[in-house]
Amino acid sequence: MMQTRLVNAATLITTAISAFFVSRAYATDNILPPPQKITEHVYAWIGPYGGPSKENKGYRMNMAFVVGSDAVAVLETGYTEAMAREMLEQIKRVTPLPVKYAINSNSQPDRFMGNDVFRRNGARIIAHRKEAERMQLLGGDYAMAVQNSLGLSAGLVHSPDEPDQQVEADFNLDLGNLELRVMHLGAAHTPAPLVAYIPADNAVYAGDILYGGRLAAVIQDSNVKSWLAVFQKLYRFGDATFIPGHGVPGKLSSFEFSTRDYLTLLYDHMGRQIEAGADLQESIKSLDQSRFKVLANYDELAGRNASWTYLEREAEFFSR
Repeated sequence: MMQTRLVNAATLITTAISAFFVSRAYATDNILPPPQKITEHVYAWIGPYGGPSKENKGYRMNMAFVVGSDAVAVLETGYTEAMAREMLEQIKRVTPLPVKYAINSNSQPDRFMGNDVFRRNGARIIAHRKEAERMQLLGGDYAMAVQNSLGLSAGLVHSPDEPDQQVEADFNLDLGNLELRVMHLGAAHTPAPLVAYIPADNAVYAGDILYGGRLAAVIQDSNVKSWLAVFQKLYRFGDATFIPGHGVPGKLSSFEFSTRDYLTLLYDHMGRQIEAGADLQESIKSLDQSRFKVLANYDELAGRNASWTYLEREAEFFSR
């Protein structure tokens, strides 16, 4: 019995040491470029395209933070704890103010896996209730996916604790002489994404509702019909500067081709196919997505996007 306890203790110590050195390696390995100043109060990391890998250490998306006179709100917490630590280090180079809030725009792993780091540093983690439920449901799978994509040993990545504040209604945050409005406009890439609006800067952090420069990703939990409706709602912000989940910030018109037009093609085509009685393979084969080949990640995502959209339209048809 004593020998077993010693072996178990040694295993725990070895795992802890491995985790320490892995985290230190990532924390000092320049995962992120310096954040860009987008507007007077908003800074963002504008990520490259492609999936998470050992080479990019999981950095392939946009994240942002908003600086008031009293506090900072960060939008997304990163794909790993190491990335989250680096985010905090870089925020400190911009402002000495505390990060009081960390908002997860959705429940994809690149948006919330760094939550515990920000929580330990005093931030209140905020997410929509439906997204928080999805985090808890899929968190274990996400942890394994992070390990596999980055080539880390089993057991080194854990899903964060659930968000501290789970919202359903729109709300405002006061960062000190700066208002941050957080709202839910409907289902899109995920069931209940949050959008952050900074009126003083006329800036909107839209997360994965908007894709620029790369193909939008339709997943099992996406709702393409609602996603298109949410895109239309974004026009209420007029000539605001939009920060997408992927791609370069810009006016909403700069995302019409890569997001609105692409999703419209998928939705309309699959609806016609269902009405005509075509099966999944026939519907995918007859879909011409070629004009969107100019977008990054086309080869990886086009077929999957078509499949999930067909299944959504099929479900709509049979629920009439």
